Amino acid sequence: MPTPHNEAKLGDIAKTVIMPGDPLRAKYISENFLENPKLVNQVRGIYAYTGKYKGKEVTIMASGMGMPSMGIYSYELYKFYDVQNIIRIGSCGAYIPELKLFDIILSENVYSESNYALTLNNDNCHIISSSDELNNSIKIASKKSDIDIVYGNTVCTDCFDIYMTDVNKFLDRIPDNFNPISAEMEAFALFYNAKLLNKNASCLMSVVDSKYIDKVATSTERQTGLNNMIIVALESLKEI
Repeated sequence: MPTPHNEAKLGDIAKTVIMPGDPLRAKYISENFLENPKLVNQVRGIYAYTGKYKGKEVTIMASGMGMPSMGIYSYELYKFYDVQNIIRIGSCGAYIPELKLFDIILSENVYSESNYALTLNNDNCHIISSSDELNNSIKIASKKSDIDIVYGNTVCTDCFDIYMTDVNKFLDRIPDNFNPISAEMEAFALFYNAKLLNKNASCLMSVVDSKYIDKVATSTERQTGLNNMIIVALESLKEI
């Protein structure tokens, strides 16, 4: 059943959805990795394609940027389209010097200062976990694909952290012993929706900037240079 944000019909969306933020990245993945991809949504330019990857049905759908956008699309996929698993794939900033550009991170727990959970569900929650089951499928896929991933805690911010007037003050407010390795802007809303609706969610990220590296990935590199992350997410379909 269509929603105000999604024109797909019931049955058009697969049980597992891979969600990049960028609609053009969703288009790129679908056209380059899927068999017979079908465009099932383009409301507001948020493309969703359903097809098969090595015989496994999957939907690739953009989420847009930020928690409000991810919150809407993931909630509707879980609630109205009976999606069981969502794997966010996207970019992130590194918070530890060991990480290099395009290293792949799998999030374990996410911290956010956002009031997303409070506003949605009257829940003063600021730390949320990913799905162990889905994360294990991704870990197995990474090993079989011989593509390394780093596993750790991440933060989810309401603004692009590069634009913060003093990122160190933000870092000082993170709970002791949380020790985040990277930052992005969507995973908290996704993980919280999954918890609320008894579904599964994971977040794979590729490093595109770092406080320890002068170089920043270009928009073109962000769109097309993340193939290893995409392959791990798609290969995990065999393990789900």
